[in-house]
Amino acid sequence: MNRLARRRSSAFYRTQRGAVLYVALIMLILMALLGIAGMQVAGMQEKMASNYRAANRAFQNAEGVVRAAERSAEAIANGESVDASSLLQDGDISPICDDGYDPALWAEDQLGNATAAVNVRQIDSCVMGESSMAMGAPVGEASPIFIYQITGYATDDADANSSSVVVDTIFKL
Repeated sequence: MNRLARRRSSAFYRTQRGAVLYVALIMLILMALLGIAGMQVAGMQEKMASNYRAANRAFQNAEGVVRAAERSAEAIANGESVDASSLLQDGDISPICDDGYDPALWAEDQLGNATAAVNVRQIDSCVMGESSMAMGAPVGEASPIFIYQITGYATDDADANSSSVVVDTIFKL
């Protein structure tokens, strides 16, 4: 009886063709392809996150340049001294408001520059219709109104910049 069982089992094994091996290899290849696709997606997401971080950092740096220029412009308007390391000095404010200045062209000139830059124009003489909230009634001694157009440029990193931003704003004192 033992021989008969052995004969049947050996005949059974001879009729097998290894289909499980083929199915397992195909499944292994599919899993490898899924893994490769997953790695590519993760790499792309990491690049997008890095690009977003660089653009956000450049924007924050440009905002900081503009805010520092606002503080310097306020100090100059009040007759105070400005720190020598400031991007904006007393003679840097252009008093001519209608000089054909274009912030986009100025920004193109700054591209590739690793250092922060600022351009400030005093435009209060160009703005018409400045009035008090009391509809023309004098409140007291009128104080001068200063309006500046401040354009600031900055990059994400001074050493290896990959993103640059220009911020153009109007500042009123």
